Amino acid sequence: MSMIVAHGLTKRFGDLTAVDNLSFEIDEGEVFGLLGPNGAGKTTTIRLLACLLIPTKGEAEIAGYSIWRDQLKIREITGILTENPCLYERLTAYENMEFFAEAYNITDPREKSIRIRELLEFFGLWDRRHDKVGKFSKGMKQKLAIARALVHRPPILYLDEPTSDLDPESSKAIRDLIRKLSEREQCTILLSTHRLEDAEKLCSKVMIIKEGRRIALGSPSQLSMMVNEYNVLEIRLRHPHKKIRSILEDISGVDRVEIGETVIRIEMKKDVEEVTPIIVRHIVEAGGEVLSVTPIRPSLEDVYLKLVKGDGDKA
Repeated sequence: MSMIVAHGLTKRFGDLTAVDNLSFEIDEGEVFGLLGPNGAGKTTTIRLLACLLIPTKGEAEIAGYSIWRDQLKIREITGILTENPCLYERLTAYENMEFFAEAYNITDPREKSIRIRELLEFFGLWDRRHDKVGKFSKGMKQKLAIARALVHRPPILYLDEPTSDLDPESSKAIRDLIRKLSEREQCTILLSTHRLEDAEKLCSKVMIIKEGRRIALGSPSQLSMMVNEYNVLEIRLRHPHKKIRSILEDISGVDRVEIGETVIRIEMKKDVEEVTPIIVRHIVEAGGEVLSVTPIRPSLEDVYLKLVKGDGDKA
């Protein structure tokens, strides 16, 4: 089921086209990465989908609700972390959470206090709950802003640079939370980030945009094929032998086989995950002793840099 569907989404500010005819779909429970250089239109896209901006043209449906007709309903079912924390710095952390909980109609005192404590403890802010937010570090404000976005348990979450200004330990905690929300609670997450390692670890699909236009869309493995003709698999064996080469070359999807002293290098145009189980089974049946299996492909960072700098093949 698609939770977010955009059709020709466009936003102009005078002569500047910030978002240019974007179309894409995000499935329920999916973590969808939105990547691009500064000024590419990532934040504007999120603001359009969150009904914080009105598009110049185009349409988007959020859980079946139109961004033109159902703005209040969309705001009820989404949580958003914007580029800036947007917190009330004269209020305490607890008071900020109370304010936003009530804004989302969480009025039952017990439910509200349990949810606020749960989130502040998770982000390590419970002991600072009575401190005014103006005294917080950038990282602490970022944690509180994410907690605020989650207070009403939204089924759809927009995260604009969620690990910005966080230390490695806190960044890992946020990645773990994103993974948990997606896998266990089927929360649909649109993640805009400059940290490509976050996108590679978390996202099932990624869209790269440049100057408001889509230049690539697909899974990390699909995008790697855009900059590399072959997927590569390296299999380390105890004792490779020539018989294995002919067996592997007969497997559908295998294009090239190189056998070294201990390593077999296999090139294929098919998805590595699809072909690997078949390859390993044939090797074992031929008497090969498999020590390790390693997919070798360009990192998402390699793909991103090549596509953004060269504008790649548009998809």
